[in-house]
Amino acid sequence: MADDPKIYWVGFNLVKGIGSVRFKALQSYFGDLRNAWLAPADELEACGLTPRLAAAVVEARQSDIVERTWRFIEQQGISILTWEDPLYPRRLKEIDQPPPVVYLLGQMDESDQCAVAIVGTRRITAYGRQAANEIGGALARHGVTIVSGLARGVDAVAHQAALKNGGRTLAVLGSGVDQIYPPEHRQLAEQIAACGAVLSDYPPGTAPEASNFPPRNRIISGLAQAVIVVEAGEKSGALITAAFAAEQGREVFAIPGSIYAPQSKGANVLIREGAHALLDAQEVLDALNLGQTEEFRAARTVLPADATEAQLFDILGREPLHVDEIRARTNLPIERVSAALTLMELKGLVRQVGNMHYIAIYEPKADYQVG
Repeated sequence: MADDPKIYWVGFNLVKGIGSVRFKALQSYFGDLRNAWLAPADELEACGLTPRLAAAVVEARQSDIVERTWRFIEQQGISILTWEDPLYPRRLKEIDQPPPVVYLLGQMDESDQCAVAIVGTRRITAYGRQAANEIGGALARHGVTIVSGLARGVDAVAHQAALKNGGRTLAVLGSGVDQIYPPEHRQLAEQIAACGAVLSDYPPGTAPEASNFPPRNRIISGLAQAVIVVEAGEKSGALITAAFAAEQGREVFAIPGSIYAPQSKGANVLIREGAHALLDAQEVLDALNLGQTEEFRAARTVLPADATEAQLFDILGREPLHVDEIRARTNLPIERVSAALTLMELKGLVRQVGNMHYIAIYEPKADYQVG
């Protein structure tokens, strides 16, 4: 087994039937997932796993599936985020039963906290295409990350609108991140990974089965501050996303349409039931106080302003460092280090992740100059 402790998260994630609740039970009972992975079946049952699940864990442990999956993850450049990662999306972590493991191609970014989901029917009309394109583009220009599901129709238009307007976008799959569906969106997925992330809580190799898509919708809404339903039939999957959004305390917007159009029936029903009737992207910005996201994004692109900030930035990475360790590595006075970190946090260059531990929010440019 690899030295990286995340391999045990992957191991349990490969066992069907072990979700958020059981992950927490395993951590609580064994202290960490390595101890849980190595435990005999009777101890696994003692912590709450059924005999069938305990046997499945032992079987996975005795096979090479975890090591094969881990090698594939490394070869494909797939990143893994767990609850314990400081870069795990904070908004997603707040939902009921957040996914213990998230696989992604591309990168999450601190600015993705300012995100709105745009979802809707695969059978998009010209009206829906125009609405998704205009609203998605307007939000992207204001620095709002667009979240959707890479499906045909509204989802694809929303992703493309973000990309065309220089924004970030996240695509949440109902399959492994190596199993792009629909297949004709493979190039779109590559573009998204370059300007955001393609992500899933299903392990690599998971096929895009129909039963996977409704559960993934809770991640689409969980990543966002609000969900916009552009067009949706009476039984559209977009309505499932809207329902998850309401349960998670997110705002729900719907674009009104003709009472005679089947693609607008679901959206019109949402409005009747209390969703905001969306007529302009500015209404979303105003309702969620997102008007400053463009300025926030611009501030985050500021490079280190002086030699002290550059030195701190070189030291910090994705692993949290305590301020005392940072001071020791720089050999600078603690007052100077603390003051610089405070300014860098305001700029969006670093983030405190608790108990005076800091991480760099994004990788610095190799050729930056100070002075």
